[in-house]
Amino acid sequence: MTGRGALIVSALALALGWGLPGGAANAADPDVLWKIVSDKCVPDETASGKPAPCRLVDLDGRYAALKDLAGVAQYLLIPTDKITGIESPDLEKQGTPNYFEDAWQSRRFMAESLGRAVPRGEVGLAINSEKGRTQNQLHIHIDCMRADVLAALAANEATVGPTWSILPVKLAGHSYLAMRIEAPDLSEANPFRLLANGVPAAAADMGDQTLVVVGTTFSDGRQGFYLLADHVDLAAGDRGSGEELLDHACALLAQ
Repeated sequence: MTGRGALIVSALALALGWGLPGGAANAADPDVLWKIVSDKCVPDETASGKPAPCRLVDLDGRYAALKDLAGVAQYLLIPTDKITGIESPDLEKQGTPNYFEDAWQSRRFMAESLGRAVPRGEVGLAINSEKGRTQNQLHIHIDCMRADVLAALAANEATVGPTWSILPVKLAGHSYLAMRIEAPDLSEANPFRLLANGVPAAAADMGDQTLVVVGTTFSDGRQGFYLLADHVDLAAGDRGSGEELLDHACALLAQ
């Protein structure tokens, strides 16, 4: 979550009755998302089946979906287990839910906010690196994609194969690795494992990685996804925030 995201979380926390020290994003409580889910959403779901302020709590699936105050249709997919972020080894263990698949299915809530369906090719899922976030509870951003990013991916589709390789163009000014998945959903593909198992440098330091999943329909008509990965490079001003590829204003849908 970026600095702007921290301010939004601060506002949400205050609305729910959690005071935060100071007013700056850097002072935001890094456990606000966890408190919202564990202290409000899960108990409310258990007691009444109404998981306010979350849109959904799936107790069996061990996740919650929460509308972010940033953006017209942005939601966050948050585990109901305590998992700090992309660096957690729990994400690669057998028995841990495939949170990216849960996030992909939760994109349906975007339509509720927008009053219209969002094409699969305009939806992105992003998780920021440890240095590119402000919250210490894993959360996957579910939102619209930037038009320039989609155009760059379409123009370079032929260069993206089933294994990780360097995308020949920069996205939001940063270099990304890319691979493709040909499947209608992510039920058989766990992006966390694909990154850790496919990129040795990433496996050695998952906390410095950011991961973005972009729904698409390839030029041959097959449904699938682009997987995009970047890593922290503070000297180059790159904090590993794949959220930068999302468009919280959903400008494409306004066209």
